[in-house]
Amino acid sequence: MDSVVTAAEPEVLALVPARGGSKSIPRKNVKMLGQCPLVAYSVAAGLQASAVTRVIVSTDDEETAAIAREYGAEVPFLRPSELAEDDVPDYPVFKHALDWLDQDEGYRPDIVVQLRPTSPLRHAACVDEAVSLLIRSPGADSVRSVTPAGQNPYKMWRQEDGCLVPLVQSELSEPYNMPRQKLPATYWQTGHVDVTRYDTICRKHSMTGDRILPLLVDPGLAIDIDNLEQWQLAEWILCHRELKVVRPTGPGKSPIDVRLVVFDFDGVLTDNRVYVTEEGRESVACSRSDGMGLAKLKDYGVDVAVLSTEENPVVSARCSKLGVTCIQGAKEKAPAFISLVSSRGLALDQVAYVGNDLNDLECMRLAGWSVSVVDAYPAVIEAADWVLSTRGGHGAAREVCDLLIERMNGRRTSHATSSKNR
Repeated sequence: MDSVVTAAEPEVLALVPARGGSKSIPRKNVKMLGQCPLVAYSVAAGLQASAVTRVIVSTDDEETAAIAREYGAEVPFLRPSELAEDDVPDYPVFKHALDWLDQDEGYRPDIVVQLRPTSPLRHAACVDEAVSLLIRSPGADSVRSVTPAGQNPYKMWRQEDGCLVPLVQSELSEPYNMPRQKLPATYWQTGHVDVTRYDTICRKHSMTGDRILPLLVDPGLAIDIDNLEQWQLAEWILCHRELKVVRPTGPGKSPIDVRLVVFDFDGVLTDNRVYVTEEGRESVACSRSDGMGLAKLKDYGVDVAVLSTEENPVVSARCSKLGVTCIQGAKEKAPAFISLVSSRGLALDQVAYVGNDLNDLECMRLAGWSVSVVDAYPAVIEAADWVLSTRGGHGAAREVCDLLIERMNGRRTSHATSSKNR
């Protein structure tokens, strides 16, 4: 059976290689990075990519397989132990997976995406951009994510007979003595995403082929976790930098059936600060982009409401401007939340709740899908099914709306056994 790539809808397999062993960080792939196991971030990158039609994890480890399935990936086979050693390159791992799928299922994708767990910080469009780049370039064999090299190899050395010898042989005269601005630009492969044609792997017997296109990645996301210091840096970035990176949805949780979104007000639609004049009048800061997002979401038939403990004209005024239901002065949020859901004739699992502080926890536990702003109280972040990349009052509601609209627009699920949409 020949593999034929069509510009309209190629079959795109995302494969996450995640062996059970690791010397530098024991059991690295199942270790919790922030809220989720490391492997879950790469699974999420495949699941959230519109171009990907199937996500599979290749592992030799039962625990890793179970976690991968919980987060929505397929694990139709276990990798042989001899393909899970430290020094095994990518090619035999991918050849084994593709051979198994061909022989046991008669399945051959057109394009194969590699999502390495050790590069978990991916911007949302990373995978789709890489796949699109390859599809638009019929003469290319693969796409590889790169970032400008932090240290230029023209200034690097190796030892030979006790002396330093330039690492890179060049026509330039003593490039190691030249200003870096005069040297050729060089790039480091980040490991975020590699996209390769099926024929490149199975017929050219290569993970890259001869013609490799670059996908430039933000240097701030270019972390390849190989030691505890890099792990700690990745955790810090997840918690403190306002980056729109792919984050896993909790096991079994999906926003796909949400019919009502309930937002807390302070700290979600605002930045949690209040401005008080000499006359005692209060004002708050909100994001204009939230209004556009909420309007678009309502066009998709999703209802929106605000539930606030505070009773303040500011809340009423903003909700009136946004055209959303406003319930305020709810000292006990959970009963008010249940009543609101019931009045809409909905079940709790059809409702999303977006919060930021401890008084939101009970509603978040009741909701079918709970969401936290990135600067929420730590216990709220820990409890959330989804953590936004945006702070309250800085477009957090818009991010929720865009995410739900993306889900409702759907993605192709051409393979009958795919478990992408949990």
